[in-house]
Formats: sequence, structure tokens, C-alpha cells
Amino acid sequence: MIALSLAEIAEIVGGQSHDIPDPAATVSGPVVLDSREVQPGSLFVAFTGERVDGHDYAQRAVEAGAAAVLAARPVGVPAIVVDDVVAALGALARAVVGRLGTTVVALTGSAGKTSTKDLIAQLLERKGPTVYPAGNLNNEIGLPLTALRATEDTRHLVLEMGARYIGDIRYLTGLVPPRIGLVLNVGTAHIGEFGGREQIAQAKGEMVESLPEDGLAVLNADDPLVRAMSSRTKARVLLFGEAAEADVRGEKVRLTDDGRPAFRLHTPTGCSDVTMRLYGEHHVSNALAAAAVAHELGLSADEIAEGLSEAGTLSRWRMEVTERPDGVTFVNDAYNANPESMKAALRALAAMGKGRRTWAVLGQMAELGDASLAEHDAVGRLAVRLNVSKLVAVGGREASWLQLGAYNEGSWGEESVHVSDAQAAVDLLRSELRPGDVVLVKASRSVGLEQVAMALLENASEGEVADR
Repeated sequence: MIALSLAEIAEIVGGQSHDIPDPAATVSGPVVLDSREVQPGSLFVAFTGERVDGHDYAQRAVEAGAAAVLAARPVGVPAIVVDDVVAALGALARAVVGRLGTTVVALTGSAGKTSTKDLIAQLLERKGPTVYPAGNLNNEIGLPLTALRATEDTRHLVLEMGARYIGDIRYLTGLVPPRIGLVLNVGTAHIGEFGGREQIAQAKGEMVESLPEDGLAVLNADDPLVRAMSSRTKARVLLFGEAAEADVRGEKVRLTDDGRPAFRLHTPTGCSDVTMRLYGEHHVSNALAAAAVAHELGLSADEIAEGLSEAGTLSRWRMEVTERPDGVTFVNDAYNANPESMKAALRALAAMGKGRRTWAVLGQMAELGDASLAEHDAVGRLAVRLNVSKLVAVGGREASWLQLGAYNEGSWGEESVHVSDAQAAVDLLRSELRPGDVVLVKASRSVGLEQVAMALLENASEGEVADR
């Protein structure tokens, strides 16, 4: 974070100083939530969670070098006390970013946010220092924490914005107003909370409504609900996609023999060929979105194509491909799941596994409300249509719906199985995997299916497993 005195911070957040011997003392280190991450000069933010109260760690944080604590009550060590810690953190982020000349890029969408954010960050780093979130820090806590990492040298600040309810993105864009706003797609993630895709579109469109007249809305030409958002913004609009009308367009899209996307990139300033390191055709749309942002910020078509061809995965458990010494390949995409991302992962598995035996180890997609049965059934059916060799449905009711969909689509019988939990899936795979098999692991984060891939890879000693 840029250096600020404790007195300045107290004024910004409207807080009261407690047990601070020197109000001129400076916060120059990172803003952190975990006392184990404190560095000299940090500001430790004490949140009260469901299981842990950060106030209990305030003294430990100061002993580790924190300049002070942002807290909801006095804690016996230097602290700035506020009524609402979340609101205060947001106010601090808004003030800090407002003092900088950095270009703020924000993105949202039902699927692909984190992968696209990683691509944008890797492209923009070619033009200058770029700050972006680790993983998917995209809510009212994670977003300001990311923004507060920006300094005077930061040229680009890339922010991911998630939403569970209408108004969430409006709140986040109010904390850190973007100049470039990107909407990837409108799918069915969190449809149980929103009630329908039209309501999801209403929420996602808050991104473009926040943009200034001299800003840029980057919209998906291939998604009618996203494309229609052009009427909701005062900003200039740049379209991306495979549609002929897209300003940044992908043509001749194909998958390589091992399932990596390749395409011809067209931008308003030139064309170039891209062959990605990532797996799955769904990354084409993500790449075109990233290319549109990079084009706006001055990268040539050749620079963008080179960057996309070299870009890797920065966030864990998102199409993370690892090969065991015996040739079994694991695709760990277990960080989260919704119907769109689940179907995209299955298609990637089918492309990667041509001529090999494929396993889809799948679990619940959460927060689908009344659509849950139909969506799980559809995923099971798609696994059959894609000729996935083995479906392992892991968990309770929703997993049974996955298996039912597969069974009803075709006479799978022994090709699909329903197991109770991750350990049961591990036991099954240990007994049945053969060299050369390809295994996809995917479910909503709450299911914890990353344990399957981790357990089946942990016996390989360092150096024996080649991360692809």
C-alpha cells in the first residue's frame, strides 16, 4: 500500500484512535487479514467471522510488526476503531486508488472470471507493473484488499467482481470505480439466489452502468444478454467474440490434438495466430476478452497473440493439468463449478482424452435453486454424449441426479457410479486407474473434490510428476 500515517487512515475511515502513541507512525506494508501474513508496517484488519474473531489475534499481529489494527473495538494495542470494519476497508481502498494514476480494469461474468483475469494480468504486465487478485478475491473484502496492494508505480489494477444479489456489483464499482469494465457472459451461476438469467443480466450490467463517459465497456458479442448491455452505458463499447460484428474477433477456432485452443486473432490494428497453453475451447472466449482489454491499453495484435500463447494458469485448481509418472493425467478443476463451467470442462476432457480412457469425477453444483435437478441431469447426459468413459458422481442427492442423467441418456450401467464422498472416489480410482487415463475432477468448492486429485498425486515424489 502507499504510505499513509495512522492519523490519515483514521480520518479516511472515520475511526477513533486507541492506544496509538504516535499518530504520525506510518503504514507502509500490506493490509492483511491473517496475523501470520503480517510484515513490518502492515495494517492488520480484524474481522469477526463465523468461526474466528480477528480481534483475538490483534496483539500477535502487532508483535509481528503491524503498525496498527483496524478493528470494531479497542484491543489493547494500537488500533483504529470503526463501527463497520468492512465499510472502513472499502473506504480506505477507494481513497488510496483515488490518489493513484493507475488504470482500473474490472470484470464480471457467470463463468470464466478468474481465468480471464489471469490472462489480462499476464498481458498487461508486458506494458507495466500490474496488480491483480490471487485466486478469486472478488467480494466486498477481497476486492479492497487487492486494490490496497497498488502503489505509485502500479500502471494497471485488474479487479474481479462477483455477485450473488442485484446491487453487489454496483457496491463494488463504487469502492473502486473502473475505467474499463468487462462482462464475459450471463449464465446460471447463483441462479437460485437471482431467480433467472434476466435477473443475473441485470446484476452483471451494473458493471457497465458504473463506467464514465470516457471509459470503455468490453462486451461479449456472442452472448445476447451481454451484448444488450451496450444500451446501459455512457461509455464507448468494444465487442469481442466469434461473431462477425466483434471488434476483437477469433476465427478458424480449433483444438490441437491434446485439447489446446488455437485461433486467428483479429484486432482493429492487425491479425495474428494464437495457440494457447491452456486446455479447452472455452478459453477462446476468455482469451478474446483479455485481448480486447489489451488492445485498448496499447498492445499490438502480435504482442497479444504472443502473450496469450505463453500465458499459463495463475490460480490453483482451475484446469490444473498434472501427469503422473505412470502416464495418468489429472485435470484438477475443483475450485468451483456451475453448469456452464462444468460443461466446458467435460468438453475439454473429451478433447484431451482422444484415444485414451477418460474419467469425469463430478460433484454438486451449488446455488442452483429450482434448476438444480435439471442442470445436474443435463451434465450427466452430456458426459454420455461426449463419450466420457467413466462417470464418478460424488456426494448426495445432486450426485445421484448426475448419475441418473447419464443412465437415462444411454445404457451406461457400469460406466457410471455414485459414491458417497471424496475418499470413496479416491479408493475407487486407486483400484481402477490404468496408465494413460485422463481424470477430470470438478464440483462446487464446498464439496472439496480437490482432495481426490491431491490424494492420487501425493505418492509421486518431487520431480516425478511433470506439471503440464
